[in-house]
Amino acid sequence: MIVTTTENIAGHEVVESLGQVFGVVVRSRGLAGNIVAGLRTIIGGEIKEYSALVEDTRRHAIDRLVMNARLMGADAVVMMRFDSGSIGQTMNEVVAYGTAVKLARP
Repeated sequence: MIVTTTENIAGHEVVESLGQVFGVVVRSRGLAGNIVAGLRTIIGGEIKEYSALVEDTRRHAIDRLVMNARLMGADAVVMMRFDSGSIGQTMNEVVAYGTAVKLARP
């Protein structure tokens, strides 16, 4: 399935908008990961434990977005965006959202 951040897909014609579609994931690092990440804040620089968590969570959110778009009968998702936030002090929420569309058949 095509997932794009643009409104149009080069070489394709959107023939129907099926509505909004999203994928939500809430994750938390384990205690050991939080301790290691906390220690890294003392030194400064990238906190790889959290970077990996966010990257993995975004990929998972896109997978759920695609699954939900397929359930709607979509061929593609346009205008895909991410939103994220914290839930409490230990959890991170990532939402991938966009518009599910049907494409013209070649």
